Amino acid sequence: MSDYLLVTDNLTKRYKDTVAADGVSLHIRRGAIYGLIGKNGAGKTTVMRMLAGLSFPTSGSFSYTGFEGSFSSALSRIGALIETPSIIPRLTAYDNMMIKCLACGIKDRKYINDILELTGTPNTRKKAGKFSLGQKQRLGIALALVGDPEFLILDEPINGLDPQGIAEIREMLIRLNSERGITILISSHILEELSKLATDYAIIDGGRIIEESTNKELKEKCRDRISLRTSAPQEAVRVLEGLGIKDFRTEGDRTILIFERLDEVASLNMELAGSKIPVESIGIENADLEEYFLRITGTVKGGAGAGGTDV
Repeated sequence: MSDYLLVTDNLTKRYKDTVAADGVSLHIRRGAIYGLIGKNGAGKTTVMRMLAGLSFPTSGSFSYTGFEGSFSSALSRIGALIETPSIIPRLTAYDNMMIKCLACGIKDRKYINDILELTGTPNTRKKAGKFSLGQKQRLGIALALVGDPEFLILDEPINGLDPQGIAEIREMLIRLNSERGITILISSHILEELSKLATDYAIIDGGRIIEESTNKELKEKCRDRISLRTSAPQEAVRVLEGLGIKDFRTEGDRTILIFERLDEVASLNMELAGSKIPVESIGIENADLEEYFLRITGTVKGGAGAGGTDV
């Protein structure tokens, strides 16, 4: 338990007849960059709002390990950017930061300048309302960093940014995690980008957590493999074992994923046919994070390329 910064236990949020979060149990390791993956409306923002103290759960609980005192006191150690940045459009970035710092009892001008520089936020006379989307996101993250939080909650921080902006935000978050030791919970629908920085993942669908895994475990599930579909999976498994194939797993009622001898598809097909195993399909499958997500959530993949699907 001491390895976890945050643990949730059956966290549930109901809005009248709608269940936005349904028995959510998360285990976020201290020092992790934890990616929360889900389609629009899956419950990501609802969960984050509860963890940031912006909404109260209907049932269930969560606890921050090592955060002493009441939950209200723990909030001072949490920074959050949820939905849209809470900025005052008519003020400059510096003045927005000054207001947040004064609320936190911080009066050091250098402190403000350091955070603006760290996040790449323009420190000019330009009003924040005239910032580009990327500049507003940077300012939102800068505001979330006021008070030196140990835990940063970011809801779609790279949504709508151009490739350069996405790369810059990504590098900044990696630096915050590695140099300052900040644990980060981040949601994003740009799954290719999320895979470049997350150390852990949770897949949420319909308000429920389908799966939690580390980056290493997820890469294992997403590696190249032979995908065998058959109406007789148990018989097919016996054939595979007889051939000395050990690195495989069953998925669902009719699919077997084989992670070795990828260059022996034809001979494997002949062996199965010789044993009178009905083969519906067999072939090499290349899975990335997006494809794995679409498959595990039962979503039919459309024409969008990897990394661009809005989920």
